[in-house]
Amino acid sequence: MAAASLTLAERRERQQRHDAERTAHLAEREHLLSPRRDNTELEAIAHEAEARFGPPETTSAEVLAWVAETFGLRTAVACSMADAVLPAVVAEHIDWVDTLFLDTGYHFSETLGTRDAVEASMRLTIVDVLPLQTVAEQDAEHGAELHRREPALCCQMRKVEPLTRTLAGYEAWITGVRRDEGPTRADTPWVTWDAKNGLVKINALASWTFDEVLDYARDHDIIVNPLVNDGYPSIGCAPCTRRVAPGEDPRAGRWAGFDKTECGLHT
Repeated sequence: MAAASLTLAERRERQQRHDAERTAHLAEREHLLSPRRDNTELEAIAHEAEARFGPPETTSAEVLAWVAETFGLRTAVACSMADAVLPAVVAEHIDWVDTLFLDTGYHFSETLGTRDAVEASMRLTIVDVLPLQTVAEQDAEHGAELHRREPALCCQMRKVEPLTRTLAGYEAWITGVRRDEGPTRADTPWVTWDAKNGLVKINALASWTFDEVLDYARDHDIIVNPLVNDGYPSIGCAPCTRRVAPGEDPRAGRWAGFDKTECGLHT
């Protein structure tokens, strides 16, 4: 039944059922986790998988079935909330998977709204990843609008360090990095060893195109950030993201005016 056709009482009942299922999962979660393997074992697993999933005919479904069997709930999904396609695809294999949202303090209101809608409606567990300092505390120490003067330092403090700290409890993390996003991502593998964070990294949509992501969202009624249809194919923090003109690189709107194309999470 489509959401629009439900009565208020039916929507309320569905939401209560969804919240109860999440609560039950969280109560049982610790019993479903096996002890974390050491980095030597995880690195060996990553290299074996990188060779296994090298052929061009590899699919996301094949990779994610392996992830579910190998890591289970020791897996985290990183989601920027440009859309919910990545966590939706992963959740088909790992129910209530932890979905990490980097809450930098600088997001568009549309991004925060997307995050809330995803948490309220999908069978996944949102984990807000927070910097050590609030924006006000960072401004007091480094001066206002650090992102306009030293964007790399701002990204390090508000994205990279918080994510590294949060990932320490997992064995694998899944990203939405795609090969079509630009030259720096053209050779993105399905699976690799992330030495910086000490865990296996899976790029579950590596071979997908931007249009395929939008088509999948439409065909499966998956939430998409409204900014995507307003000229923002790649969405980051509001002060550092602009609209992209037709024909431009999808990431051209990120850190415009700076010699910077990555925040540091994937480099």
